[in-house]
Amino acid sequence: MRFFIAKSLTSFFRFFADTFFAKRYGHRAVVLETIAGVPGIVAGMLLHMKSLRKMKTGYGPEIREMLAEAENERMHLMFFIEIAQPNLLERYLVLIAQFFFMAFYFVLYVLDYKTAHKMVALFEEEAVKSYTDYLALVERGHVENVPAPKLAIDYYGMGTGARLSDLIIRVRADEQHHSEVNHSYAAFSSPRPKPKKIRLGAGEPEGLR
Repeated sequence: MRFFIAKSLTSFFRFFADTFFAKRYGHRAVVLETIAGVPGIVAGMLLHMKSLRKMKTGYGPEIREMLAEAENERMHLMFFIEIAQPNLLERYLVLIAQFFFMAFYFVLYVLDYKTAHKMVALFEEEAVKSYTDYLALVERGHVENVPAPKLAIDYYGMGTGARLSDLIIRVRADEQHHSEVNHSYAAFSSPRPKPKKIRLGAGEPEGLR
């Protein structure tokens, strides 16, 4: 039942992404990464509050993993804003989508965190497919392989000659990792798989890397 609900919700949101953005993958990435940054911050906050409420330790790795996921998705958004240069209408759409999705995900997580994590895992699988399609268009010359933004070069430690295709490959790998983590969280009685390290940038404390 959880899988059916999560799959149905994923298909519902995928329909809107396809309807509004079709093959405009740069603009699609801007909107989707805005939404993708929500689950991690909601889950991290609720796990933090659960730890406080129960007055128990041991939630630190999960909280940091979720916050790192949110930060990673936020950085993806920053990269594609520079590439896609969304117009005013698209920026308003981002704000509206973020507001409603955050309220929706908060309620879903409180009611059934396993379904929430399963939905995010399926979202991330769809993101991997979208970035694979995006990469194919770039490699075929249908989308210009522009230089990667300096922010992305610094974040991933890429060479100065890095291009959009290099960025997409790294972002896709991040999304695959998020999918695996959320599938794991959905399978446990308490979200507690061993988290992998996610880049938070050179300015973050070592303990959060």
